[in-house]
Amino acid sequence: MAPISTPAIVLHTFPYGESSKIVRLATREHGVLSAIAKGARRPKSRFGARIQLLSEGIAQLYIKQTRDLQTLAEFDVENQRVDLSHDVVRYASATAIAELVLRFSPEEPHPEIYQLLSALLDTLAEIETSRLAEVSLGAMWSIVGALGFAPAIDGCAVDGRAIGAGDADFSVADGGLVCATCARARETSRIGADDRAALRFLVQGGVASMIDDGTWSLSPKHAAAHRRLLSRFVRLHVAEGRELRALDFWEGLPWVATS
Repeated sequence: MAPISTPAIVLHTFPYGESSKIVRLATREHGVLSAIAKGARRPKSRFGARIQLLSEGIAQLYIKQTRDLQTLAEFDVENQRVDLSHDVVRYASATAIAELVLRFSPEEPHPEIYQLLSALLDTLAEIETSRLAEVSLGAMWSIVGALGFAPAIDGCAVDGRAIGAGDADFSVADGGLVCATCARARETSRIGADDRAALRFLVQGGVASMIDDGTWSLSPKHAAAHRRLLSRFVRLHVAEGRELRALDFWEGLPWVATS
């Protein structure tokens, strides 16, 4: 059986036996896969240090549809993204995104999720430090949306009514903004007009907008509030109560840039 070749991003690795590793890969054509890298922990392994977390390259895989654990024959690195490891905020943001893709990607292949993940990791590695808080939030919301869990921000999440301009109520339980009538019977977070506009941009702006639009920014206090809101939303609607260690770390950072 000949190996298949596919672009891949390393989402997670852990030791297996005395000399091997299990590698979780996001692949463009085959979705998220688990594979064994035999002998990867040996000093003279052909893999060397190539299968590092968040590295991207071309994976050579022996795939059998009847088994859950495939075999990784080779991994040729094209982008190791070393800049992500120079700043704890960049690295935490990238690993939180990778965690969502690893845990909640659909079983069937979705090349658009792979392409978005690759673009977001590049953006987080390259964006200037002054824009990192906003870009990190936008990157997280982009992945949440790509996985099929975007919040309702154009109308009431309960009855679809239009919501007037200005301050609004966000119901995490209902999955987005709610009108004044529906808000009366629900636990909501009040969002000011500026934060509502920021939320719209973060959810709908896209990668290019996150890079190009430097005309607005969030204060540390407001950025922290947006992180809490996003984390609560993800835990309820995406994770459904399951533990997300990378997300917890990302949310709890002091967010003091080091580079």
